[in-house]
Order: sequence, then C-alpha cells, then structure tokens
Amino acid sequence: SVLNSLRTKIHSHGTDYAPCGATEDTVLHLEAANPSNAVTKAQARDITKQVAYSLRQNYGIGASGPGKDVVVCISSGQPLLPMLFYGVIAAGGVYSAASASFTPPELSRQVKQGTSNLIFCSEDAKDVAIQFVKDCGVPLSRVVVISSSPEWSMRAVEGNTSCLTSSGKLDWRKITGQKELEESLICLVYSSGTTGVPKGVLLSHSNIVAECFIPSSMAREQIASRAAKGELPFEYRTLAHLPAAHIAGVQGYFINPFYMGGPVYWMPKFDFVKFLEYNKKFRITFFFTVPPIYLLIAKMPLVTDQFDALEVAVCGAAPLGKELQKAASKKLGRGKCLISQTWGLSETTGSTTVMPWDQTDNTGSVSPILPNSSFRFVDDDGKDVQEGQPGEILVKGPVVTRGYYGNPQATKDSFVDGWFRTGDIGVWKNGLPYIVDRKKELIKYKGIQVAPAELEALLLTHPQILDAAVIGVPTEEATEVPRAYVVTGDGGSGGVSEAQIMDFVKGQVADYKRLRGGVRFLDAIPKSASGKILRRELRGLVGREGRKDGARL
Repeated sequence: SVLNSLRTKIHSHGTDYAPCGATEDTVLHLEAANPSNAVTKAQARDITKQVAYSLRQNYGIGASGPGKDVVVCISSGQPLLPMLFYGVIAAGGVYSAASASFTPPELSRQVKQGTSNLIFCSEDAKDVAIQFVKDCGVPLSRVVVISSSPEWSMRAVEGNTSCLTSSGKLDWRKITGQKELEESLICLVYSSGTTGVPKGVLLSHSNIVAECFIPSSMAREQIASRAAKGELPFEYRTLAHLPAAHIAGVQGYFINPFYMGGPVYWMPKFDFVKFLEYNKKFRITFFFTVPPIYLLIAKMPLVTDQFDALEVAVCGAAPLGKELQKAASKKLGRGKCLISQTWGLSETTGSTTVMPWDQTDNTGSVSPILPNSSFRFVDDDGKDVQEGQPGEILVKGPVVTRGYYGNPQATKDSFVDGWFRTGDIGVWKNGLPYIVDRKKELIKYKGIQVAPAELEALLLTHPQILDAAVIGVPTEEATEVPRAYVVTGDGGSGGVSEAQIMDFVKGQVADYKRLRGGVRFLDAIPKSASGKILRRELRGLVGREGRKDGARL
C-alpha cells in the first residue's frame, strides 16, 4: 500500500521514526504572547487523562458508550484546546467545534444537535454560552470556562466542578478493529454554510489519522532525505492564527504537531500586525493559511522580512489566483518559498491534495491528489468528462466522511455509488487537478458558465484593488450578468472609477465574462472565518438595491 511504501522509504534513509515525532519533553503548545506558558507532550497526556476523568465522573460523558455524547466547544485560540479535544475523545464523547464568533441562536442550533448540553467556552465567549443556557433552561453548571492564561483552568460557571484539579485520570480505550475505527464518531466540524445552513460533518478515528499520517509521512520522507544529504534539518514550527473550529484548526493545530514533533504558537484571534511579529519572532517554518491573508502579505507594505524563516507555505479554503500566488510568494522565505495550493472540504477532513515538499507548481493547480484517494470529474448527468473539460469533482478515500450528523437525507444526497459529491467544479489536465469554482456559485450568462473565482483573481491584479468578489445578478432577460464588489486602497472608489475597472476586465476576458452587472465599492468583502466569500450577503445587497440599469446586456 501507499502507507507501507512511505514507511519503507522513511526507514531506508536510516532514520527510525517513531509513530509520533514528539518526545516526552517536546514543547507542543505555547501562548504566542507569553511563550513561557507552554505545554509539553508529557503534560498534554496528563491533562488529557484528567479532563477525560472529570468528563466521565462529573458529566457522564461516554458512560453509555462511545460516540453518543456531544461536547460543544466555543473558544478563541489557546494552548489548552488540544487537550480538551483529546480529553473529550478519551472519555468516549464527541468533540463539536463551534465558531467563537457565534451568536446565541447560532450556538443553540449546534448544541441542540447533541445530547449532553455541555459547553466549554473561552472567557470571551462566556456571555454567548450563558445566554444560550438561560434561553434553553440548561443549568449553568453545564457551562465550563476554559482558560490557558494566566493559569490553566477548566471550571464550571456555577458550582465547584473543575476538570483540572482532580487527581483521577481516565486512560483512553485502545481500538484496533478497522471497522470500528472507520465507523467511530469522535468529532463534528461544521460545513462553512456559505450556500446554506451549516451541517455537522461526521469524522472518525480513521478520517483524522489518515489526514494526518498520509501528508505528514510524505513530509517526513522529504525531511529524512534532506538529512541523508547532510543538509540542515527542518524544524517544524507553526502559528495558530485560523479559527480552531475550522477543520484546518482541528487538523493543523490539534493533530499534526504531535506527529511532526514541533510546536504551535497560539494566537487568540487573527491580528495582522501580531501575525507579522510572531512569524518573525518565532521563526515560523510552516503555515497553512487562506487567500485573504496571502492577499495582505502581497499588498501590504508592512511586510518586509517577517517570513524569512518560512520553508513551507500552503493555501486552501478558497481559490488563490496564480498571479496572487506569485506576488505573495516573493515575500516568503527570502523569495524561495513558493506557495502550494491544496483543496479539500470539511467533508474530506481537510486536504485531499498535497504538494510534495520537493516539488512546486505555479500553474494554478491545487497540487497532486493525496495518496489513497481518488477523483472523478463528471457532468450534470453523472458521466465522466474528458480530460481538460470542467466537471463536478467526486472523491473517494480514507479521509472522506460517512455523512452528516442527524441528517440522513443530506447524507444520501451527497453520495453516488460510494463517491462523495463535493459541489466543486474542477478540471483535470497534465496530471493535476484545477478548481474552477463552486457549482452553485457559477454565473450562467445566456447559458454559458462564468466562474467568479477567475474574475476575482483578475481584479486582484489591479494595483488599486485590495479585495474583490463577483456574483451573478439576474436581469429581466432571464439571464445573469457578472457584478464585481471591490475594496480599494483609500476607501470609496480609491481614485479608480467603475468604468475604469470594467474596461480593465473587458480588455482581458472573453465577451461573455465582462462585468455587465457593473462594479460596486465596499469597505470590506463579507467573508467567513475561514476566508470564504459570503456571496449570499452580496446577493442580499442586490436585493436591497433592486435591479438597476447597471445590469445590462
């Protein structure tokens, strides 16, 4: 198998890698603002067992069997979060990640899907959690505040229950049966909800281990090869700046560091100035981030030498135009770190494509398919398209979810003959996949498809445009025309007019892709916490504005 092949290659370099790259004394999690506040692997294990014991004894999590009790966590970034994640699983519960920006109604929708009505929250999310339990008649004793600074604590809002002061410890149950590993439920992450109500994605032990082991083993193969050549060793250091409720946070900050054997420096929330400071101060060598942050890196004069130590930069969650890819890469790793793109979904436990560390690509592809995974590209009738032709991507492999929590109809609709329907349109050419756009977001102009992502990438090459989004605007002629929403350098029109932007696009695209819907200027493009454009909010603007003469054929 691919996995056995990877193990053989790693050992052939003379390096005997343990299943986990971290030793007992390896520092794995630190507070970026106070790096002396740190957690080693040994401490992480002890905290995990303490949390598991308290969850079982005080809240009954896992008492009736594994995979039944859902524990919701709504928290900003902090070093204790991974131990809560592992503690919930060790107790037999299901970790459910909620966005720290949720309102009480949004939190209510997610909590009500579970059975335990137990919520862990950070101090800054406590008011939302308390308001929820008051509205729903849940005892305040079921709200636990998790804090990593100035001291470690997990204490109930009401009562004396603490998850970190008990001397009791609960070890996790060892599972070796393949069927149980594949069918287990240990984590719920929620789809982005950019095209509808978020759905709880079922993730198993097998899903999460495969998503860690396959790409990380490929990376460790490259590290071993480098060591064999006498080159400087790679030291894994990353910065937790994306939401911990996103699959990139769960996989990238909770799971991968244990295997890679390097630290995560935690930021409570994203702040660009602090982001620059910490990358330089801690000499971050690896990060995964989203297009809006690469856009800032490319366009902001604040960026100088902060990323000199960076060796691996990955982009995902939304398309990254190749011009922006090149522009941002020039500022990374002294100009020697080319951003690689990855593609995946919450439903695929994150990435289903990965660029080997000894390869690069600047053609706009999203990197080779992850080993042990398979893609198909199909038309609206479910038939495979020819190479070079766009089609919906179907995925099969160990990282693919079994479905959605409490939503059998959505699960049924998402699979066809064992293949997961991603809803993304892509093209296969020259042995690599390319993403066109979300199927639901394609603009239909007189029956011809226009991809918003293509126009957005073009708009971002304009020197006075800092950010952009494109949607289809309906016309009286029963078609859609592309409209651009842009953010410019100094607010308003920023010295560039609607006509100038339309002409800029007109000169570089086919006639059917022109901005016939006009251009609108915004202070900011509405986006999700993971960087996805919230087109439904832009469509809401269209509805409030009404159809104007700007939507012209």
